Amino acid sequence: MKIGVIGAGNMGSVLAKHFRRAGHAVAIANSRGPETLSDLARETGATAVSILEAPEGVDCLVIAVPMKSVPLLPKGLLAQLPAGSPIIDTGNYYPLRDGRIREIDEGMIESEWTGRVLGRPVLKAFNNITAYSLTNKAVAKGSKNRVALPISGNDIRAKRVVLELLDQIGFDPYDAGMLAESWRYQPGTPAYCPDPTIRELPKLLQKADRGKAPANRDQAAKMMAKVPNFPPSELVRLARLSAGLDTLNPRTWLAVLRLGQAMLAGSGH
Repeated sequence: MKIGVIGAGNMGSVLAKHFRRAGHAVAIANSRGPETLSDLARETGATAVSILEAPEGVDCLVIAVPMKSVPLLPKGLLAQLPAGSPIIDTGNYYPLRDGRIREIDEGMIESEWTGRVLGRPVLKAFNNITAYSLTNKAVAKGSKNRVALPISGNDIRAKRVVLELLDQIGFDPYDAGMLAESWRYQPGTPAYCPDPTIRELPKLLQKADRGKAPANRDQAAKMMAKVPNFPPSELVRLARLSAGLDTLNPRTWLAVLRLGQAMLAGSGH
């Protein structure tokens, strides 16, 4: 396939590498222009293009920018995107970073908001895994403890394309239903970033509490702001503990101890 990626931060860059390794052609763009992506292009084999060029004739488009940046994307961005090409939204709403988005605060599903801003339906995927895990935990199909990633969307054909893409790049794909169900793996839920297996993921999605998720999200964001350099591998251990997984694993409790020490150090005590 030919895949367009808008956003060359941690997530967009890693996805571009995975797509190229799977044999797909990749066009990648950021807000600063293709000349700033020459190193990434050489490293991955992706083609650096302007934002308006990224959707041209692609079979799939990935939007990997902070939610605050979605309304800032150029008007007419999707004019050259073929009608049937899936749009994958990888974004998450963090008011601490994005500012307040009234519609989401009032109950709109994050990716439904993104789709409304873009003027085209989207699918939700890659939002509940850290860039670290996305980089390091891709493994062959059938491997033990392969990480499972959910995808939600209303277009069955488009979803099938993305499910296959997830499998190709090293993760077990899981159909999590319609886009309206994607809140089940937004920040603040058990399925957010614990790197679950295909056996664990469905149970985590069912455990999600929509009423509690925003407060959980904001509490975690404030905590992480105090320890910005905390190892992402340890964050995954903490996410698994929060989700009720690995409660008897000594490494889990070491991660809790390290977080406490890091927060004490960060507060100057």
